[in-house]
Amino acid sequence: MNKRDYYEVLGVERSVGEAELKKSFRRLAMKYHPDRCPDDPTAQDKFKEAKEAYEVLSDASKRAMYDQHGHAAFENGMGGGRGGAGFGDMGDIFGDIFGDIFGRSGGGRGRPRRGADLRYIIELDLEEAVFGVSRQIEVPTQVNCHHCNGSGSEDGKISKCKTCHGHGQVRMQNGIFSIQQACPHCGGSGQAIEKPCKKCHGEGRLEENRTLSVQIPEGVDNGDRIRLSGQGEAGPAGAPAGDLYVEVRVREHDIFQRDGNDLYCELPIRFSQAALGAELPVPTLEGEVPVSIPPETQTGTQFRLRGRGVKSVRSSRHGDLICRVVVETPVRLTKQQRELLESLEATFESSDAGKHTPRAKGWVDGVKKFWSKVTA
Repeated sequence: MNKRDYYEVLGVERSVGEAELKKSFRRLAMKYHPDRCPDDPTAQDKFKEAKEAYEVLSDASKRAMYDQHGHAAFENGMGGGRGGAGFGDMGDIFGDIFGDIFGRSGGGRGRPRRGADLRYIIELDLEEAVFGVSRQIEVPTQVNCHHCNGSGSEDGKISKCKTCHGHGQVRMQNGIFSIQQACPHCGGSGQAIEKPCKKCHGEGRLEENRTLSVQIPEGVDNGDRIRLSGQGEAGPAGAPAGDLYVEVRVREHDIFQRDGNDLYCELPIRFSQAALGAELPVPTLEGEVPVSIPPETQTGTQFRLRGRGVKSVRSSRHGDLICRVVVETPVRLTKQQRELLESLEATFESSDAGKHTPRAKGWVDGVKKFWSKVTA
């Protein structure tokens, strides 16, 4: 049975943020947890499906791989990590959502979680991707409140949370399970703010558009990602910020197509140039270079210009430029040109045509052979 799309499983858009993703998973996990639905035989499968989807989409690297390759990213161990998608440690994922519900002790104070990682898609022309470029980007994100320096407190005074006594977690009994989860009063920080900041209302963070300078290295290609450490969302209560991943998208080019570090282009020539040979200028990313077209060149013939492709982003090696010849039929002929072509055609008809057009002769012979078999 084909797996459902992970975003569809969790009921979220592909652009969903970390907070909304977690909220959606929490709702589904509570709805389909086997202990809450003992009479529903499908609940366990739905619960596992939601858990698998969340484990992938909540991890920035796994999510990027899934967005690019879909479920195939985690087949045969391609996804790496602990057992691929959907088979990670149950305690880890539920420790993030509900607290530790599988018996691990956790009496220590909850550690402030780092901010969420962000993803930004940047579109580049082929030339920018090949030679590198510096770009300014504007990223909507959460930053530390400038008024309280991220503490969330108006006067800087922070005390122990009276609900969890500074531990950041509370324990609840749910049937046979002893559930330990983040304190609902302090959100797991173990701290209480008596006088919340007037700017951020105690959150320690504010929504803001940040302008960042991104240096795109030469040789990047579609799907490549540039990590800007610490440029993601600010963490709650002064916790470290997440990272920003800038993902490259390269626009289509009018002349060149790229495959790895090689470039491809078509070289249209007149049939007279193909028959007689010619020396023609060929465009490259660094200017024109002459290419000798030998006589009797056919459509589809390829010429390789070594080192005229793209420099690898991971080494100093350059790819090649491959030019594919396309013999173009002339249009809008003048009277003189038509008469000359008719005279040329007459010379072919009066001589052994197969001598000049061996492929056409071979095709005609093949058709005759075919019909002789059909009519036999």
